[in-house]
Amino acid sequence: MSSLPATSLTICSRNRPALLLDTVESVLRGEEVPTEIVIVDQSDKLHPILPSLIFDRHCEIRYFWSQTVGVGRARNIALSEARHDLLILTDDDMFMESTWFGSLVRALCKAGPRTVVTGMVLQADGETTNGFAPSIKANQMRAIYKGRINQDVLYTGNMAMYRSVIDDIGLFDERLGAGARFPAAYDNDFGYRLLEAGYHILYAPESTVFHRAWRPDRDYARLRWNYGRGQGAFYAKHLSLRDTYMLRRMIWDVVRRSIWLLLYLIRGHLQLAYGEFRYIHGTFSGASEWLRTQE
Repeated sequence: MSSLPATSLTICSRNRPALLLDTVESVLRGEEVPTEIVIVDQSDKLHPILPSLIFDRHCEIRYFWSQTVGVGRARNIALSEARHDLLILTDDDMFMESTWFGSLVRALCKAGPRTVVTGMVLQADGETTNGFAPSIKANQMRAIYKGRINQDVLYTGNMAMYRSVIDDIGLFDERLGAGARFPAAYDNDFGYRLLEAGYHILYAPESTVFHRAWRPDRDYARLRWNYGRGQGAFYAKHLSLRDTYMLRRMIWDVVRRSIWLLLYLIRGHLQLAYGEFRYIHGTFSGASEWLRTQE
């Protein structure tokens, strides 16, 4: 197995110290590890272990306790602090397959600097009654996306890119994403900007992480509302009178989700139906507020 180039793995977190530590340890148990792990922790308190954690692997852990708020802001800080040109992103509630890191980096190196790689995200076993994990991608087929594809395919919980991507299209939009005014879709916005700039997004299912199902089902409707708010803001950000592409995407998304809402009602899946209703309502809320308040 050939050695990997120098890499920076970035992880962001807020008030989930146990999950964060588990994620870091999962990375460090892998067959191959990054050159450094850059952690940006927006928690109310300093993590009790990570600032001084020493692990018997050739990987430097750099911990930054930040008083900022918002995952987009945290991602940008982490990327700015990262020392290497190959940048890997994950979330603080993931378990990694032992081969994950090496396969993700090799896929990026093979694809080249004009491609961003994203991998498979499976739901781990539930950790609470009816626990669930959002943002799952379980397709077994390798795929490459380019141009206007009418879907969101980038998963920042399992992602790799060259630093030159940021130099070209910029950082994450800090108005979007968890903790921001519009609490989702910062990843969808970044992926759309990539494709519009002529980059490719490669889906490499051999690079697999497991998204921990720690959220209880009572959080489902609230999360769907937040996702809809962010998605609506993302649509509104890219609306144009001269180019109706994003308007058509938004309309189709609402129609598709309305169909699913009706199907869920017919089948008696009331929680799922209510989740779709909240998402649709959130989409209109986020879009209208963005158009009123953002330049």
